[in-house]
Amino acid sequence: MSNGNESCMTGEGLAAFLACVFHAWEEWADLGRLEDYLSVLEYLVWVFTPLAIVFILPFLIVILLYLSILFLHVYKRKNQLREAYCNNLWDGARKTLATLWDGHGAIWHGYEIHGMEKIPHEGAALIVYYHGAIPIDYYYFLANIILQKGRTCHSVADHFLFKVPGFKLLLEVFSVMHGPQEECVKALRNGHLLGISPGGVREALFSDETYPLLWGKRKGFAQVAIDSKAPIIPMFTQNVREGFRSLGRMKFFRWVYERFRLPIAPVYGGFPVKFRTFLGDPIPYDPNTNATELAEKVQQAVQALIDKHQKVPGNVLRALLERFHRRQKEH
Repeated sequence: MSNGNESCMTGEGLAAFLACVFHAWEEWADLGRLEDYLSVLEYLVWVFTPLAIVFILPFLIVILLYLSILFLHVYKRKNQLREAYCNNLWDGARKTLATLWDGHGAIWHGYEIHGMEKIPHEGAALIVYYHGAIPIDYYYFLANIILQKGRTCHSVADHFLFKVPGFKLLLEVFSVMHGPQEECVKALRNGHLLGISPGGVREALFSDETYPLLWGKRKGFAQVAIDSKAPIIPMFTQNVREGFRSLGRMKFFRWVYERFRLPIAPVYGGFPVKFRTFLGDPIPYDPNTNATELAEKVQQAVQALIDKHQKVPGNVLRALLERFHRRQKEH
């Protein structure tokens, strides 16, 4: 400090004055320890950046959904004059979005479907699937139904999805319903495909890497199949829990959901793991089987797909490496 004071006392001119001021400020701010502060900051960035990324990536899926909605609104305005003359106004929009989502699945997850031939080109079928933390595999599946089968698969979604701002048009265009049994039966009797996950939001948030089915005693889907005399096709996507995971196992989030039906458990991930969707053999309508028996039979069929195609507990690193295993087999 004495050297700095002496230079201030003996220096002349503006340059000397500025040097004196900087020297005093440096000692007052203790900038000699700046390197230590930067090291700590670098460590914190190194630790927390990956954590931030895995929580941000799920929001990218939401952004893609909103971009899809924006496209639909633009498409609607552009084609509003043709609406009175064309019965299939949304076909072009559906195929365009299906192509975009199929491309996303192919690039980010190397998405595959095994057993697509079990989906009929016409006629009704009820598709029952395991619900991931984010059912992005089901979005890819719907895209493939549109592109490969030329059909639109109706879907049953939780009530809260219909309360999300801006989602109304997207749900309407892709024939998503909130699930009254009468509407489901009507869709199947009209010859449509219908997708439903008996586990729903509860399975999405509170299942884990061991892939338990959280269906409880639900059998409404089975009664729908009986009333419409439609076959049931079980479905499961390998590694869907490794793509996105939920913190729903924490007691607080489970309590909030059970008490208020608010699905607020954070979801993280977005890892580019291998996704393979497997479709099981159709379970035909049997007039001698009641809803309880059919629900149990379907649950066993989905569980069989999990047991056959999923290594439990799931592992993100292993699921990532499985993308390369397939390439090796092809060569």
